[in-house]
Amino acid sequence: MEKWGWTKENTGIFSEEQRFRQTWVWALIVIISVIVWSSTIQQILFNHPIGSKPVTDSAMIILWLIFGILFPIFFYKLKLTTEVRKKGIYIRFFPLQLTFKRIAIEKLKKYEIRTYNPILEYGGWGIRYGRKGKAYNVSGNIGIQLEFKNGKRLLIGSQKPEEFYRGIEMGLKNKEKDLC
Repeated sequence: MEKWGWTKENTGIFSEEQRFRQTWVWALIVIISVIVWSSTIQQILFNHPIGSKPVTDSAMIILWLIFGILFPIFFYKLKLTTEVRKKGIYIRFFPLQLTFKRIAIEKLKKYEIRTYNPILEYGGWGIRYGRKGKAYNVSGNIGIQLEFKNGKRLLIGSQKPEEFYRGIEMGLKNKEKDLC
């Protein structure tokens, strides 16, 4: 077994884990959570409903569970894992994807490190679709642009683009050796 628990045949060449850790994202999540928590405490504990047409106590508890607890936990758990292994490139956006998606290296036509604009090109961060194809990104504006033999494109954001690029090169070299 290797470092990540893979068998010798599927040894890891590159691995990166990224999470949403931008200050502005967490400030927004905290603000929403604090508003929901304080509104719930006011209405449920102090019997002081918010607004002229307040929601029921049951609805307030549901809002508190969703936006005060589950929403922050969900964002805390979100992570993009990118790996280059002997059998391909593997990506997973947990907990939205429970299993890795494998991209066969031999299907690549071209790959390059690229600076991009997440908002203008893909509409933001996450698993996104834009005019230039699909993107998996969490933060920053640099990634690896993959172009496939079928013409489709996929951008994978990375905080370690040079290492990621070298990992793909190593994967391709290993693939060529296997074919010989």
